[in-house]
Amino acid sequence: MDATIVIPTLNGETYLETILNALDRQEFDGEFEVLVIDSGSSDRTLDIVRAHGGVRLHEIPNSEFGHGTTRNLGARLARGRSIAFLTQDAVPSSTHWLREITAPLDPQGLDAVAVMGKQVPRSRCFPLQKYEIQGVFARFGPDFGTTVFTRGDRQRTPAELDALSFYSDVNSATRRDFLLNVIPYQDVPYSEDMAFGRDVIDAGYRKVYAPQACVEHSNDLSLREYGMRIFDETIARRRVGQVVPRIGRVRQVLYTGYGALRDSGRILRDGDYGIGRKLYWLIVNPAFHLVKWQSYYRSIRTGLDDSAAIEAGSLERERLRAVRRADGA
Repeated sequence: MDATIVIPTLNGETYLETILNALDRQEFDGEFEVLVIDSGSSDRTLDIVRAHGGVRLHEIPNSEFGHGTTRNLGARLARGRSIAFLTQDAVPSSTHWLREITAPLDPQGLDAVAVMGKQVPRSRCFPLQKYEIQGVFARFGPDFGTTVFTRGDRQRTPAELDALSFYSDVNSATRRDFLLNVIPYQDVPYSEDMAFGRDVIDAGYRKVYAPQACVEHSNDLSLREYGMRIFDETIARRRVGQVVPRIGRVRQVLYTGYGALRDSGRILRDGDYGIGRKLYWLIVNPAFHLVKWQSYYRSIRTGLDDSAAIEAGSLERERLRAVRRADGA
């Protein structure tokens, strides 16, 4: 088997059918399989998977799920030499996605051990998220080429290492033997992908950005959920040793105002929005900036050993509690 596509799921019915249909249409010079690892879905997820007869389904109790450990499990279960990871809400944008995400892993080619594909936001996501996603991936290189990241020989600053090691397994690929025998995913509550990217760069391996391996992806979040997601991400970045600057109240207010004002100009120029949506987002989008910097301010002052505060502020933990309550019912 040349490749295995691993998709961890938990109540993923919203996009899963679209994803599996997109994978059915992949043009790939080799043999590949799709492996779904479900951790206790109570919606139509399992029915959707079973309706696609060629998809392998592996079920685990929700208590055994971990972002890193479940991906390591996927590597153990996989039959392919290459492993491509997708989240349950990342939809491949073309029929050559699998070819593009796995090609840099070829030892006779770029000889990378980790590949990150491009993400484009959904049309309905809020402007702050839309512009951040576009900005993040624009920094990694042009769409017409592949960008290689390595530590190099010279001493790197912590900020440079953070930039070099940025990684997202929303849309990624690695070698099965590398994940099993060299560098596995760390068992961390969140940002397992950032930790993996850092481990790859620290060890001197090649990491690649492949923009032609594109997926449509943005988080469907309410205002409150977005604030909790920022809290989770910032706590996770601190845990894996990334540079997370401290800010005071004055800078929090300045960042909020500057971000809202900058986005307002973008919204007015954004051809994806009609007049009505522009007016709506000019009113609503500043609230996302407000909760972003409020959550950031709180998260950098929360002790990493303060489990009660982290539990209270975490979207990840809140969703996990809801699933386990449903299981108990």
